[in-house]
Amino acid sequence: PSPQSPPSLPAWVAAMGRKRLITDSYPVVKRREGSAGHSKGELAPELGEEPQPLSVDDAELELLRQFDLAWQYGPCTGITRLQRWHRAEQMGLEPPPEVRQVLQMHPGDPRIQ
Repeated sequence: PSPQSPPSLPAWVAAMGRKRLITDSYPVVKRREGSAGHSKGELAPELGEEPQPLSVDDAELELLRQFDLAWQYGPCTGITRLQRWHRAEQMGLEPPPEVRQVLQMHPGDPRIQ
């Protein structure tokens, strides 16, 4: 008969004799980073390059988003932005006139309305 080596113990049994670490239960996953600590696929701005100004559409959408988030004009669920603007005006809340102008310039655009 040949001598048999003792069966190896599972990792959890071997870990019982020492302080447990989070890496005992979860595998270690390291993320690759490019130069200067940026994540892969993320572009760093060039030196001296100004951030791109928002396009007219992006600026308009940001204005409307800020209007949506402004609680002082009342709730915005269940009505269009233009209905909310008119309701705020009727209540004397002085909604921004720029919002109404943007809404009237794009009557058929669902992103705006």
